[in-house]
Amino acid sequence: IWGDPSLYDSALRILERVRLRGNVAFELEVIPGITAIQALAASHKTALNRIGDPVLITTGRRLTEQGMPDNAGSAVVMLDGKCAFNTLADQDLFIQWGAYLGTPDEIIISGRLGDVGAEIEKRRDEARREKGWIMDTYLLRKQEE
Repeated sequence: IWGDPSLYDSALRILERVRLRGNVAFELEVIPGITAIQALAASHKTALNRIGDPVLITTGRRLTEQGMPDNAGSAVVMLDGKCAFNTLADQDLFIQWGAYLGTPDEIIISGRLGDVGAEIEKRRDEARREKGWIMDTYLLRKQEE
């Protein structure tokens, strides 16, 4: 399983259901590795949090529904097929986006959300058309005061 099987991924739950049915015998081993979140931070050469601040890990759907929480200085967004960051383009946020993290095809873009949001959406669409799929995540951060 590629990605983060213990974080916002149903693969482990599905395999457990298959195992419980008893039709197929298998052993499941989850080997810890570098998550997409860690790869994102490494590629952008940044820490996920600011000193003393929490980091929220959420989905694109929740970001659209709830916006950027007041109590989180940073939010990692996963499973965002609709570029939910665009709903926050008028806020003073900084984005660090990455696709195909940790692979030779890695793409990273960062900047003020209002300045780079359209570029991210364009690159994301191009990459998806070219490869037929995309795996991306991003870190949103409130500007330091």
